[in-house]
Amino acid sequence: MAYVISDECVSCGTCEGECPNGAISQGDDHYVIDPASCVDCGTCAEACPTGAISQAE
Repeated sequence: MAYVISDECVSCGTCEGECPNGAISQGDDHYVIDPASCVDCGTCAEACPTGAISQAE
């Protein structure tokens, strides 16, 4: 399952630089993860200072 970014995201950009596949980009309200590019490594979730990233259900 791909990871997702919740509304708790403060758009700091930390996760975007950590993603090895470039699956994260700035969305309209906060950063978003492209599920087709996400390989479920969890690096973004570990780097997120607000805990806004989790695995999709």
